[in-house]
Amino acid sequence: MSAFAPWTTERAEAVVTQCASRPGPVLLTLQALQLEFGYVHPDAVPLVARSLNVSRAEVHGVLTYYHDLRTSPAPAHSVRICVAEACQSVGSRDLMHRAESELGVSVGERSSDTIDLEAVYCLGNCALGPAALVDGQLLGRLSPPQMSEVIAALRSETA
Repeated sequence: MSAFAPWTTERAEAVVTQCASRPGPVLLTLQALQLEFGYVHPDAVPLVARSLNVSRAEVHGVLTYYHDLRTSPAPAHSVRICVAEACQSVGSRDLMHRAESELGVSVGERSSDTIDLEAVYCLGNCALGPAALVDGQLLGRLSPPQMSEVIAALRSETA
């Protein structure tokens, strides 16, 4: 069962109205929509533009600029592997290659079993690199075989 409300134009209009008078309303409104629905539905772009009296291009620009804003529902699982210098120096690229191989995708693609794989720059766990954030849980000192185990566990949860 999803913790997010199903998309409806009426509910989206209510969210937009709540945010319209705040400073920086485009970003705050898009964030509020994502909090409500789990993502920003494509129909929200013209709705936000019209309600905030800005262009659709401006709304689209904000939506696509901020990496954490989603334009589709989130997958069942998320794997973010740190590829910053500290983690690279202790093998994060090997983790990334293992994860790509296990999932059959490249970084940034959703696997067929709804696992997103993403490269990120610094999880703040430099002393315990290579690090990954798996469904919000920070893991450190990962090896490629451990990455395989993590992915297998995620797949078994989804099945």
